[in-house]
Amino acid sequence: MRRRRLVISAAAIAAGVGLIPGVAQADPAKPDARGTTAPDLDLGLGKDAKSKSNTFTSPADRTVRKAAPSARTGADAAPQTQSVASANAELAVGLTAYGVSAHATEVDTTISSVDTPLKVTIAWGDGTSDSFDAYGSDSRTTAHTYAEVGSYTVKVTVTDAANNVSAVNEVVFVTAGSDFTPYAPTRLLDTRNGTGAPAGMVQPYSSTRVKVGGNGGIPAGVTAVVLNITVTNTSADGHITAFPEGTERPTTSNVNYKARQTVPNLVIVPVGKSGYVELANRGGMPVDLIADVTGYFSKTASSGYTPVTPSRFVDTREGVGTVRGQLGGRKTFSTQISGLRGVPQGISAVALNVTVTNPREAGHLSVFPGGGATPTASNLNFTAGQTIANSVIVPVGQDGKISVFNGAWAGTDVVVDVVGYYSTASTSAFLPLSPERLVDTRDPKDPVYGKLPGRSYIYMPMSFDDPSITGFVLNSTVTNPEGDGFLTVTPDPNTMDDYINEVALWPTPPNSSNLNWTKGATVPNLVQASTGSNGIIDLWNQGWDDIDLIVDLFGLYQQG
Repeated sequence: MRRRRLVISAAAIAAGVGLIPGVAQADPAKPDARGTTAPDLDLGLGKDAKSKSNTFTSPADRTVRKAAPSARTGADAAPQTQSVASANAELAVGLTAYGVSAHATEVDTTISSVDTPLKVTIAWGDGTSDSFDAYGSDSRTTAHTYAEVGSYTVKVTVTDAANNVSAVNEVVFVTAGSDFTPYAPTRLLDTRNGTGAPAGMVQPYSSTRVKVGGNGGIPAGVTAVVLNITVTNTSADGHITAFPEGTERPTTSNVNYKARQTVPNLVIVPVGKSGYVELANRGGMPVDLIADVTGYFSKTASSGYTPVTPSRFVDTREGVGTVRGQLGGRKTFSTQISGLRGVPQGISAVALNVTVTNPREAGHLSVFPGGGATPTASNLNFTAGQTIANSVIVPVGQDGKISVFNGAWAGTDVVVDVVGYYSTASTSAFLPLSPERLVDTRDPKDPVYGKLPGRSYIYMPMSFDDPSITGFVLNSTVTNPEGDGFLTVTPDPNTMDDYINEVALWPTPPNSSNLNWTKGATVPNLVQASTGSNGIIDLWNQGWDDIDLIVDLFGLYQQG
């Protein structure tokens, strides 16, 4: 068996991610830690990043000067001998606020002043403040972390008590992170019947738009959306790329398909300023596209995310979470999520991986809140005999349950794994990143070039030096598989020091799955990967035969 190493130093996430790849053929207890440095990836985070995408500035010429309260009052107070206009006429302060994490900012204060003692107070807009002393002109950076995502007015007051004058400037700062709001599964786009766009297939190398912000109960100004995208009526191989309208199309993919396949995949994608998401058909023949929404992200405090080690909640083959035996055609079961296996009561939504296996005919599954009406939206499409998985983010009913509907007319087995949950008590906010390809085993220039053997894994130290990062949003695609199998993405129990010192133990993967494939198929799936306690993510080929693996990075979850 072989393990491969792809190091992604998340210590450098704020300034571009550095890849330190290595490929090893080694005894499981003694992994090879050799590596070479690959070019940095620009993820546009933080003030030291190559792209300062979350920067807010109020220049010094916006400073408001006023008389400062006198230190002495009453009969012994000294008369004011200078006007506000002439006392320390240079006094001014310029402000620049940067987003340095999902909840945090750093504010640069640039003070112009004559040489005199100054008192500087920063009111952060959340009821807290910081102060420091300065002398004359001064430049410095002050950091602050907000408990909740949102928009805050940062007000800086510079007081010159000796000259009885103060200077005030303020800047509105919006956190880089966003919170999640669940939304009842709703169809926003169906090119087959003209839902959300003119009826008609999406032509080769062209795109269609999905209206998100301001559509139905979704407010304008949302930052990202959770969509289940399904491509159908395909006649050639290709892929679909989702991206915010008004931006350059990335080179990554979200849904990969082959001719005559119907393929669904969940995406978490930023929304363009006009409220639209664009879906590009990168295949050589027309396709139909369907998009269903189950939630959105915004700068309004709502639900944060808590990732968990994948845990099996339902398996109809064994009677786990529901009665034993296939879910019948046009039938529904409900299962408890809240209050089980470490998932607390009172959550608003749950992140799942749902798998269909042994279906007796073609159909679809719909996952929806317990106690709710069966939606027209679908989460997973399948053909007779197919084993296929898809990620699902779905609101949880008031009873803490979810429901699963089999839209086929014959039975199928259903497997449900929980990978995380959203709640008001969860503190990790979503931070979208510029889409980047991390792994492509087909590419000779890739750090892990060459097929991943069966029963082997790639370990990726994503955030071992930044415990504030709790999870990553990835899209994994398996292609050219030489046999049937499934992919499991889990936190690694070893530390980075274990790998460096060659004492890492061979991990035991759980019984959950993220992606299932059959020989020769191309199958994508969104993965919300927990970083665990060591910040290392493992991608397991749980089949016995070699596969090609593609992994794209789309975002992360971060506390503070």
